[in-house]
Amino acid sequence: MTGDNSNRLTLTTEQIAFFKDNGYLVLRDVLDRNLCAQARDRMWDSLPEGSRLKRDDLETHYAPFPDHETSDDPLYIRRNERWHLREASTEQFLIDLIYSPDLCNVAEQLLGEGLLQPPVPDGEPMGSRGPAWPGGPTDPAIGDGVRGFYWTLPDRSKTSNVDTAHTDGHPFNLGVIGVLNDVPEDGGAFTVWPGSHRRLYPTFQLQYDQPRIPYYDHMPSLKGIINPPEYDAELKAIKEDTDAVVCHGKEGDVVLWHHRLAHMAGNNNSDIIRQVVLNDFNRKDLDTCRLDPPQTNMWRDWSSEVNDTAVSYSVEFARDQGITSKVD
Repeated sequence: MTGDNSNRLTLTTEQIAFFKDNGYLVLRDVLDRNLCAQARDRMWDSLPEGSRLKRDDLETHYAPFPDHETSDDPLYIRRNERWHLREASTEQFLIDLIYSPDLCNVAEQLLGEGLLQPPVPDGEPMGSRGPAWPGGPTDPAIGDGVRGFYWTLPDRSKTSNVDTAHTDGHPFNLGVIGVLNDVPEDGGAFTVWPGSHRRLYPTFQLQYDQPRIPYYDHMPSLKGIINPPEYDAELKAIKEDTDAVVCHGKEGDVVLWHHRLAHMAGNNNSDIIRQVVLNDFNRKDLDTCRLDPPQTNMWRDWSSEVNDTAVSYSVEFARDQGITSKVD
């Protein structure tokens, strides 16, 4: 992940400044198109024989999955509008797609040169083990590669049009969404609340973790992630005073996002399946950093370049990133 990076994708000062201020950054046409095609093939090939979904028939591309095709296997989830595949997480083509020289260079620019935790080809996929609870995923932090494919089927009934704004509960440094097909604005695109990372970061007990309550069959009232009251109050305020940005785009685009950014998978009201791959870029010293409470300098664990960059960017750049309301 180090070495000659003269021909690799490199963030500008304005891009870094925007990321610091808003907690996300959209980069256009980054992913290898041949590997994107291979990723789509891998997903479609994973459907059970005789599936109602037919790749070449758009009229079949809608939620929910029929009962006989649903699956709660953590390696392969098919339920309602969700279609997730994690068993491919450490396959070489997917690692090549997301841990490309360009994306690794960008991640090191943000997190520090030579500090990225490398993936393990053919290692343990996310979802193989770890704590979970009914209706919740196996812990994303346990795995040797990419998080996996997270696709969203169109919901003709619009019953899934709910607000699921949240921050992820597992420890990681830098999130990445890779777009595998053209996603329209109403097509379930990754949705973010700009600047929410700066407001939510200090509300946690720890920098990266969120405490979890185990699930017990005989004590079902309390389970899952437990957020501090300060977090709940701030998230509510953010949703009231901050316009969300829908990061729609085209095949090959990526979205970088801070680990404390409020976000959600958008509601898919189009006629196109939203097709993306998720990944976490982590520093090798994350296990040590995660022990600390939130810091006065929330960028302590980021690169010197990030720390030294002043927050300054143009209105035009902000608009290109999807912020069309008030720009400071």
